[in-house]
Amino acid sequence: MDFSLFLLDTVKYILSFGPTVMLPLVLFILAMFFRIPVSIALRSSLTVGMGFVGIYAIFGILTNNIGPAAQSMVTHSGINLPIVDLGWPPLAAITWGSPIAAFVIPLTIFINIVLLAFNLTRTVDVDMWNYWHFALAGALVYYSTGSFVLGLLAAGITAVVIFKLADWSAPLVERYFGLEGISLPTLSSAVFFPIGLLGDKIIDKIPIINKIHIDPQSIQRKFGVFGEPMLVGIILGIMVGILAGYNFKNTLILGINIGAVMFILPRMVKILMEGLLPLSESIKKFLNKKYPNRKDLYIGLDIAVAIGSPAIISTALLLTPLAVVFAFLIPDNQVLPLGDLANLAVFASMIVLATKGNIFRAIIIGIPCMIGDLLIATNIAPFVTRMAEDVQFNFPPDSSGLVSSFLDGGNPYRFWIMKIFQGDILSIVLIPIIAVIIYFVYKWTKGYVYGKSES
Repeated sequence: MDFSLFLLDTVKYILSFGPTVMLPLVLFILAMFFRIPVSIALRSSLTVGMGFVGIYAIFGILTNNIGPAAQSMVTHSGINLPIVDLGWPPLAAITWGSPIAAFVIPLTIFINIVLLAFNLTRTVDVDMWNYWHFALAGALVYYSTGSFVLGLLAAGITAVVIFKLADWSAPLVERYFGLEGISLPTLSSAVFFPIGLLGDKIIDKIPIINKIHIDPQSIQRKFGVFGEPMLVGIILGIMVGILAGYNFKNTLILGINIGAVMFILPRMVKILMEGLLPLSESIKKFLNKKYPNRKDLYIGLDIAVAIGSPAIISTALLLTPLAVVFAFLIPDNQVLPLGDLANLAVFASMIVLATKGNIFRAIIIGIPCMIGDLLIATNIAPFVTRMAEDVQFNFPPDSSGLVSSFLDGGNPYRFWIMKIFQGDILSIVLIPIIAVIIYFVYKWTKGYVYGKSES
């Protein structure tokens, strides 16, 4: 049997367990490696698994309600665009079916171990299911260049970049989201962290605009019970229902469901943290004993653990109708936003973090990012379509033959690395320019991210 086929089948079998099973298994193995007592390791890893079951279940309520409402908005708007937005779940399945994907898991694990050994990252990325984000970058390079080696190289570089971004954002993740000892190496959100920081700095320099501060806390202080996340969710849900053209009953149902998401999701995160903290503390004690000068490690988890923030959900709900409007207004856009509209919370999460929950700023920064995603998703559609054809994906009945993904297909980092490996001169010239910009953003915002004592 061909080794690559065997490896692909093995990876597909492992991935078929899903993140809610894989994550506790990986955490338990990690706990055994750090010599944590079996009883603590077993209880903690299973509690984390239960927390993720709850998070995904509640997040499912959000996407299952927002998805149809967003599609109804598109229908009511009369938009007729030729490229269908598959959304991230089909894109992930297509990616895992690509020839390069099976090799990305061992490659990413190896890279993570090497970086940890040389103290070049603090993130232990246990979220193996989300390695598909790295695999997609590699697959796009493979399909656009025809080189398997370049595809693997692109996937490896992507993993390194995301681990560094996860390290960078982790102190703010802990302070703002309350996720102690956790980093968030999910590519579809992490790449927007420096963009969010830069946008926040620019807004600081704009008179009048820089004084506008809207976050869940200030809303609650100003409006009392009507400013609580639950009621804010209900109000935003009702607004989305009205824009979707829902009748009175379905509008109220949508409002209650969104309110429930805002109310319940943070509680699911608390369950997850209840399981993760004993593991994190035990790992820190082990490392402090073995390596006294080594900084604490972060456990890398799915961005879903942060989605419970009311500021993130509010920003995503407000961006949803705007995405439909801009899809219609942008002249060169050909993507019909459908599948990924329900996933705007992931897109917005790190922008919201960079603004420390200022919903107004997050929307201002998010709009150009969203427009960029639409244009990139249009440009990248032929490669996504070829990937889908190779894995014999069932295309939507009314499809013109081209498919893409509004958010993950439109991700600026993946597009940039694809163009670099294609030899695009502008993309190559941008490497040092963007590196310098990120360096200065890091220096300018160091105190903001790490706290004044580290500025």
